[in-house]
Amino acid sequence: MIKMKTIALVVAAGFTLASCQSTPKSAPVPSGKSASLLAMEQVAISAHKCWIASKDPAFKQYQMANELNSFSGTPRFLLVPAKHYGGKPLLVVQAQGNSNRVDVFGPLMNDPLGARIGSDIARWQTGNPACAAAA
Repeated sequence: MIKMKTIALVVAAGFTLASCQSTPKSAPVPSGKSASLLAMEQVAISAHKCWIASKDPAFKQYQMANELNSFSGTPRFLLVPAKHYGGKPLLVVQAQGNSNRVDVFGPLMNDPLGARIGSDIARWQTGNPACAAAA
């Protein structure tokens, strides 16, 4: 009789413990990177390589603030003053949602450097990672 009670108690305790365990929630299956993120990764890598890492004199006074891991669906990067990282962005390069279209705006686009920025971004967006347009 004591053995039956002990077994029943152990079984009940097992059921109680099992019910306390958190059930694994089915995680959504990752569908891969969005078109906007893929486009922005390509453009950001080239921009960093060609403008910042190469120490291009035209971009010496700027630094890149990378925000590709945005949870808003708008991956982007910014060019900000090199001596004031938290300063107002002078250039915003971004893509939204599931589009591979890259938008570029900010005060630098009205600067003489704007034409070069526009042609660089357009070239990189097509998959050409070259730092300068072919002559």
